[in-house]
Amino acid sequence: MGLSHDPFLFLSGQIIRTEGDVNTKILLEEKDMPRQWYNIQADLKTPLPPPLNPTTGQPAGPGDLSFFPMSLLEQEMSTERWIDIPEPVLEKLLIWRPTPLYRAFRLERFLSTPAHIYFKNEGVSPAGSHKPNTAMAQAYYNKMAGVKRLTTETGAGQWGCALAFAGNQFGLEVKVYMVRVSYNQKPYRKVLMETWGASCVPSPSPDTKTGRDFLGRNPEHPGSLGIAISEAVEDALASPDTKYSLGSVLNHVLMHQTVVGLEAQQQMAKAGEYPDVVVGCVGGGSNFAGLTFPFVRDKMNGKDVKVVACEPVSCPTLTKGPYVYDFGDTAGKTPLMAMYSLGHAFMPAPIHAGGLRYHGMAPLVSRLLGDGLIEARAYTQSQTFAAGLTFARTEGYVPAPETNHAIACVIEEARKAKEEGRETVILMNWSGHGLIDLGAYDAFLSGKLEDVVLGDDELGRLMKDLEKFPKP
Repeated sequence: MGLSHDPFLFLSGQIIRTEGDVNTKILLEEKDMPRQWYNIQADLKTPLPPPLNPTTGQPAGPGDLSFFPMSLLEQEMSTERWIDIPEPVLEKLLIWRPTPLYRAFRLERFLSTPAHIYFKNEGVSPAGSHKPNTAMAQAYYNKMAGVKRLTTETGAGQWGCALAFAGNQFGLEVKVYMVRVSYNQKPYRKVLMETWGASCVPSPSPDTKTGRDFLGRNPEHPGSLGIAISEAVEDALASPDTKYSLGSVLNHVLMHQTVVGLEAQQQMAKAGEYPDVVVGCVGGGSNFAGLTFPFVRDKMNGKDVKVVACEPVSCPTLTKGPYVYDFGDTAGKTPLMAMYSLGHAFMPAPIHAGGLRYHGMAPLVSRLLGDGLIEARAYTQSQTFAAGLTFARTEGYVPAPETNHAIACVIEEARKAKEEGRETVILMNWSGHGLIDLGAYDAFLSGKLEDVVLGDDELGRLMKDLEKFPKP
């Protein structure tokens, strides 16, 4: 994308001020925080294809998903438009919510664009990302179900940190299986999890049969989110007082995140604007859905708004993957889900955006893409880190590698607005900070970052594994 590595040259000696009546920060009071989650399933033209039992091919029942408490399974299948947020969850969310919406005046000036750029700062949570929005809800519902212990997977560590934080708040033991390549790249994520009382092991691990099988084939296996999910599910199924908790992909997880978009709608109204473009990075779909689903509802009701999901070219689930039934994990321990997928056997390249290295996409996000309500774009590592550096050197905040994908798209849209002379309003979910990802920035700044592209031949090989499954 040809992004400058030295925006200081542009900003030197300039004074950036707010313009008109728009402040740099658009804030809400605690009383304005949403009291209900928005469930987009209520507004789909046709129901989602159900998850399937892989043995029988029939719709999965509660017994196929016994590693979740019944309260969350009820939310997973619900078609109610609004679901009340329990008071104990609201109390925890108020630790950091409502989060601020920022007008990125400095980035706008650097790009010399007529676009108005806004970003919802989800990095202000104690865990540094949007992930606690669902972690708190899941910890609460498990606590109410009498669960003593939770297992989970994590890619870059953001979700593992969030669940560790939530488990601490609700008195639950938490064990995290962290993708090995990210475990090695980001050692302080483990320290943060342990600070909140959780345990964290690299995946594949010797603690499960799944992990031992993969280590037996390759003792230095880099791991994947699919493998880590398999380990966490296996662990949960082995103990009656343990349940599994997932940080993305599932319907109830995406619904819990809609507090982000519902707040943003209030804040954009306070700013006196409505977005022409809404942008989020996407791996499994949680932060993207959290910001965009309330705006997708507006689009369903006639609003002219473009919604863009941004992913890595090395893991191009939405931009290259087909819409299929596939396992949510590598070892085949979950039901089959209808989603865009690269195949559950896909082993992603060890890019630094560990949270975007997942083979599948949330069924709800997949449906919206198939229905033409959203679009998808893919970016290289070097494009995204150049964008992140530009953002850090203008707005000051250092973004997570995942967030950099959304920033790359925002810059692309802002430059397009400049070329066309249009005053485009762009809204982005700034999904988390990169202060524990500085090793990735060091690799970029020293010229050691590599771009990896998934080839069509490899994708074709992966798809052969799915030919035996039913079609959505």
